[in-house]
Order: sequence, then structure tokens, then C-alpha cells
Amino acid sequence: MIERTTRRSGGPRLRIGVLAAAIAFAAAAGSAVAADASDAPHALDLAQTPGRCGAPPSSLAAGPVTFQVTDDSRDFVNVYVVASGDIGTVYAEIQDLAPHATLPLATDLGAGSYSVRCVFGGGMLGTSSAIRVTGTTAEAVPGYVALPDLDLQTPVHQYSAWVESQLPKLLADSRALDADVAAGNVAAAKQAWLTAHLDYERLGAAYNAFGDFDDEIDGMANGLPDGVADTSWTGFFATEYALWHGEPTAKVRALTKALVANVAGLQQDFPSEEVDPGDLSLRAHEILENALQFQLTGIADYGSGTTLATIYANTQGTEELIGILAPLITRADPQLLTDAQQGLSALQRDLSSDHVSSDHVSSDLGGADLAGSDLGGGTWLPVTALSVVGRQRLDADLGELLETLSGVPALLYPRTNA
Repeated sequence: MIERTTRRSGGPRLRIGVLAAAIAFAAAAGSAVAADASDAPHALDLAQTPGRCGAPPSSLAAGPVTFQVTDDSRDFVNVYVVASGDIGTVYAEIQDLAPHATLPLATDLGAGSYSVRCVFGGGMLGTSSAIRVTGTTAEAVPGYVALPDLDLQTPVHQYSAWVESQLPKLLADSRALDADVAAGNVAAAKQAWLTAHLDYERLGAAYNAFGDFDDEIDGMANGLPDGVADTSWTGFFATEYALWHGEPTAKVRALTKALVANVAGLQQDFPSEEVDPGDLSLRAHEILENALQFQLTGIADYGSGTTLATIYANTQGTEELIGILAPLITRADPQLLTDAQQGLSALQRDLSSDHVSSDHVSSDLGGADLAGSDLGGGTWLPVTALSVVGRQRLDADLGELLETLSGVPALLYPRTNA
């Protein structure tokens, strides 16, 4: 479930974004203001020069520097700070700066020679004269290789194929849930619910491609006019609430039949949908960000006490996605990939320790049996049953992992090549 609504540990943050830029200049023609850590802002009046990209200062001191960028052309423009003579290595950027707009950016540059590179919407390219940066700084941003959209096509196809391969199991397990409800076997239905729900929770990076099916299959009651009593509420969470609150079998069966129909519809529709390349890098971070917001807080617990199981399934989905993106991450920042894989393993160890055998869990904990959930037998502890130490361990390891994964969108945001 992804709600509709970056700094790495161990190193400086690469400051990039869709609305920030890294050098003072006027794109094509205009005026700009630049400042480094010690000087007052400079006012620059620049004339349009074909093949050029503004007129930034010829020298700057290493360290923090603040720039303003104004686009006085009639086109949107992507702007890059690149190493002189190596336009493939980027140190900061602005994406899609609008005509006549001005945006600031604070960044840190190490000693070296840099240039500003402009890529205008109309196709014109330009490069500024060199900017010589002297001195030392411990906070210089690392360079990265700009990632064109086409570089993400292979991972998109791989991930789409993986999701498509998972949908038959989701449908089969949803049908098993419906069959158990139809037979009146509540205990079996609860286990079947968990198995099917975890199937869905592993698919987090594809939710935007699911369209309305996502809300129908995994929508929460938040925001519905009548909350959990709203008659339009369907899907896994509605079924969870009904099963664990003793709703009549007829009502639960209506929900499971609708769930099967929606999952079948999703399986039929998904091959015609497209996963947005930008979603892959964002979801590498957002799947577990949502787990922190909704699962670890217990907000998404409608009675089963299995939000820790959901987080584990979310880690599996993230692990699959990181594996597919691994070649691109390695090319840009191999240490980030190592840190992410180690962080995922640590979090999974934490979660694995938060289930116990059925013989040692009292019936009032509300957990669900683990058979078929990839973690063997036993019962998940509800979040409310975690010890203080266990909760602190989960909070710390999930927070550290999110810190690491927050670097993935910056590295793999699809861009026009500099």
C-alpha cells in the first residue's frame, strides 16, 4: 500500500532537484546573481551567445557556494554543473527551469575546473567558460553520471515482468481466501488472508500502474465518509477488519468475492499498463517510508496485528527492486548499493526476531499464524506487543535504511543527458 499523497549517512549529500540549480547565470540571455561563502552577491548582465551557457564567475573558493539561475529564454532548460572537459559527470543540476523563472541552489564544490552545461527544450546546447575552484573542503559533493530515460527501460521491463509473474499467485491465494470464507472456516481464512495480503504488499513499486485497482484491492478506510463502516470500502483491509471483528460470513464473503474479481481484473489489465521509469527509483525509498508511516505505527492494523509481517513483505519488494536497479546504482555509487543490501538484511533480521512459536504467544495478542508467509511457523507480534528494546531496534534500523535508500532517487532520477 503506497499512500497517495536525500541524505546518505557516511557522506555529503548531493544537492540536486527538479527546482534547483548549481551556478549563477542567465540561461540563454538575462541576468543572474552569484555568491560564494565569503563574497557578497554579484549582479551579472548577460547577453545571449549561441553555444554558450551564461557567464558564471571565472573563479570561486572551494566549499559552500550559493547561486541563482534565471532563464530569460523562451524555452524550458535543464542546467548542469559539469567537470570541464567531462560533460558526462555532473555535480549539480536543475531540471525544467521555466522561462523567466529564477531559482537558487546552495552546494559545495571541491577544487577543480567546472563548467555550466545548458540543454534547452528547443534543442540548443551550450557550455560556459571554465570556473576555477581553488582551496579545500571536506563537504564537496561527489560527481554522478546523468541518467537518460533510455537507461531505465531495461529495469522497467524486468520489473514489469516480475510483477506480472507474481499476479497468478496473488490471484490463487485470493481465491483460497474466498474458499475458506465460503466454507465458514474463519481460522483458515485469517491465515489465507495474511498469505494473499503479503503477496500484494511485495509489489509496491508498481502501484501507480495499477490505477483504480490499487484502491479497490488495498485501500485503507482513512478519508472515507463513514470510515470502517463505509459500504464502499473493499479489499484486503476491509476484509481484515471484517474477519477480526466477527462480521457475518455473508458480509465477509461479499468482500472476498469482490477481492478475487479485482485481482483477476488487475492481472488481465496489467500487461497493457506502463510502469513509470521515475517510479522505480522513488519507490526504492517510498515503499519502506510508507511502512514506517503506516505499518510501524499500527495505523494500517485493522485487527490482525500483522503489520510487522507487512513490513517484512515490503522489504522483500524493496529487495527485488534494488536487485533490478543494482547495475545502475553500482555505476553511480557502489557503496550505496552495499549499504542498502546490508541495511535490508539487518531490518529483516529484526523483523524475523519479532515472531515466535505459537506455543509462546497468548491468544490475546491478535497475531496471525505464519504458515506460508516465508518465515515458517509461529505468530507475528503486533506492534503494540513489542518490547521497548525491540521497538527501538526496529526504529533505528529502519531509519538508517531509509537514510541510505533516500540516495537512490537522486542517483537514478531520469534526466536528459548532460
